[in-house]
Amino acid sequence: MTTSLADLQDEYAFLEADDRYRLLIDLGRGLEEMPEALKTDATLVRGCSAAVWVYPTRLDDGRLHFLADSNAAITKGIIALVLLTVQDKAPAEILATDIEGALAPFDLKNQLSSNRTQGIPNMIALVRATAERYAG
Repeated sequence: MTTSLADLQDEYAFLEADDRYRLLIDLGRGLEEMPEALKTDATLVRGCSAAVWVYPTRLDDGRLHFLADSNAAITKGIIALVLLTVQDKAPAEILATDIEGALAPFDLKNQLSSNRTQGIPNMIALVRATAERYAG
């Protein structure tokens, strides 16, 4: 299921709070399976209230593909939302993406408790750091 961020944003704008939670949870369910072996201390995102793992892979053409998971359904949905902005893009394109700007219409800070959103900057920082590493 590939949904564009714009389509998702339109849908999200019309939903009540409970339905927004459901949409995020469904989005998280749509993430591709992350093998348990990749859920290590090295792939754990710091500063998240829930456990969050992000594992970057590089496609043959140099684009980055991220595997991610969380032990919390809403958090997993937030990761899926972050990944929608950068998945399968070239490192330079990821670095040029205003991830925070892309997520702003979802107003996550006001939709979710602060402990659910505190890890978002760390997830974004990790994605950017990965892109920088490969942009070389």
